[in-house]
Amino acid sequence: QVQLVESGGGLVQAGGSLRLSCAASGRIFTFNSMAWYRQAPGKQRELVATITRGGGTDYADSVKGRFTISRDFAKNTVSLQMNSLKPEDTAVYYCNARLPLDAYWGQGTQVTVSS
Repeated sequence: QVQLVESGGGLVQAGGSLRLSCAASGRIFTFNSMAWYRQAPGKQRELVATITRGGGTDYADSVKGRFTISRDFAKNTVSLQMNSLKPEDTAVYYCNARLPLDAYWGQGTQVTVSS
């Protein structure tokens, strides 16, 4: 069983920045991948960014060039640096961990971007 705890959400003006962190109870270097998803009111949950065990990253087109996913094996954390935030980035952001046989989710952290 893996527990994921997100932090770093909040209210920010358009053009501002936030950094989300996800602390994992397990050793993240054993995970196949970790990712950030988001879900806005009335919309489906969408993939924002992924980082694989090998360090490869991938981003949704809507956040490319603005968001950066990174990890710290020593701290067992994955972070999402979000710059140039837009009102349409407003959502609950969820951390996700994929293991060989299971996937785990955090409880989510709210990000609100005001115009």
